[in-house]
Amino acid sequence: MSHLAPAAQALPALTETLSRIVGADRLNADDAARRLFQADIGDRGTGTVSLVVAPGSVDELARVVAAATQAGYAIAPRGAGMSYTAGYVPSQQHTVSLDMARMNHVLDINAQDMTVTVEAGCSWKALLEALKPLGLRTPFFGPMSGIASTVGAGISQLNAMLGAGHHGTSSESVVALTVVLADGRVLRTGARGADGQSPFYRHFGPDLAGLFCGDCGALGIKAEVTLRLMRMPAAEGHASFSFKTGAALMAAMAEIARAGLAAEMCGFDPGLTAVRMRRASMASDLKTAAAVAGKQKSLVKGLVEVGRMALAGRSFVEDDAYSLHVNAEGRCAAAVEHDLAEARRIAAAQGGTEIANTIAKVIRAQPFPAANSILGPDGERWLPIHGQVPLSVAAAALQEIEGVFAAMADEFKQHGVHTGFLFSSMSTNAIILEPVLYWPDERHAVHESMIEPAHLAKLPVLPANPAAHAVALKAKAQIIAALQRRGAGHFQIGRTYPYRASREAASWAFLESIKREVDPAGLINPGVLGFDTPAATS
Repeated sequence: MSHLAPAAQALPALTETLSRIVGADRLNADDAARRLFQADIGDRGTGTVSLVVAPGSVDELARVVAAATQAGYAIAPRGAGMSYTAGYVPSQQHTVSLDMARMNHVLDINAQDMTVTVEAGCSWKALLEALKPLGLRTPFFGPMSGIASTVGAGISQLNAMLGAGHHGTSSESVVALTVVLADGRVLRTGARGADGQSPFYRHFGPDLAGLFCGDCGALGIKAEVTLRLMRMPAAEGHASFSFKTGAALMAAMAEIARAGLAAEMCGFDPGLTAVRMRRASMASDLKTAAAVAGKQKSLVKGLVEVGRMALAGRSFVEDDAYSLHVNAEGRCAAAVEHDLAEARRIAAAQGGTEIANTIAKVIRAQPFPAANSILGPDGERWLPIHGQVPLSVAAAALQEIEGVFAAMADEFKQHGVHTGFLFSSMSTNAIILEPVLYWPDERHAVHESMIEPAHLAKLPVLPANPAAHAVALKAKAQIIAALQRRGAGHFQIGRTYPYRASREAASWAFLESIKREVDPAGLINPGVLGFDTPAATS
């Protein structure tokens, strides 16, 4: 695809046009704003943000996108900024970044038809809080970063975690989308009722919504999202287990997934458990205890739960153990207990030992913790890498990545790099392996914007460390290569995972034809998914 090359002289006219659309106070070109939007948690973009624009409606968004692309400017859509795969950072020298923070409303809760429609900038936390008083929620109800992460970005990037054990990723709860294309046209998907504006069912002809799920914003900008609703489960229960080896943990997770027992599972290796224990504080312990107590149906039960947590302390997972935390939910307590009993049987068969279920309870009581974990406990940079693998492959994939870490142990020690693993499941189909890297390095503006000020003040400000950064990037590349050898899939592809290289010619040609139709100049988030790479230009 060829790209327009806007002259710097076009910027004043574009600024005036966009100011008329959204208002001068919704337009930002100062250095601090541009610096914030030019980097994500992973790294800085290769391009330049010229303007940051905050539209407040579908109409404003459509007009902003049309004006910017007509002037030859690339569009970089940004939700909360939690990407770590260069998902929204600029790759062109003239880029308009979209700040979706104003489009954060829950537009319609239809308890009769069991749908909810939100603007794309609505956070998962805000959505859950709006639904809770009605006894409702979405089947998938958010990533653990949902205190800030937005629904629109979650559909563009796809998510794992809360509710995913039963209901799959974020896109599997989608009913319909409203998307703005590169020229400002508005595309709406699904069966939408007699008025054309009341989406209630996704599959009406070819699944157009599916094309925009996981597209990393390459095909269009999500403006509104309609999701399915379900009634809150009447009962939930929790269990946690300790395993001596990663292979035993993977075997247990795979069988629990096959049986469909867990609403969500979350596992840690010894490295990540150590980081979590170091990061926690007495203040966060008290917040957590209050959240767990608040989930109980009586004051007495709440006090009992807090007492159990206090007795368990923070040493309930052995230093060299792999831990698994399982949440089950259902229509009655007996059904939940039945599922947990089967999970206990499966864990025991793999040599697992039941431990205090504190972490499992906390995941449900406090599903969206503050984003303080995007820096390490000593101010280190944090970078997760992930892949979804078939249940049968998980143990081998884990072993291969652990082999990467072992081969790089000397480099890690020399440069202060340490590692960990997070594990979760996706319906009955996949295990997600998420190796994480920590190393001493400078923080970005996005870290300072997301972390609680009181927590940030406790962390040392580290200098830039190019040598350690290079080692971390080397490890990242080897991890991705290992996952590819196992046939892994990925969420949040951005500009990091080799999506295009994994597609056969017919699939890629089909995607390119769609991209040419909806974005002929290639200006919508260029570079993600493998679009706009040198091999893709013509």
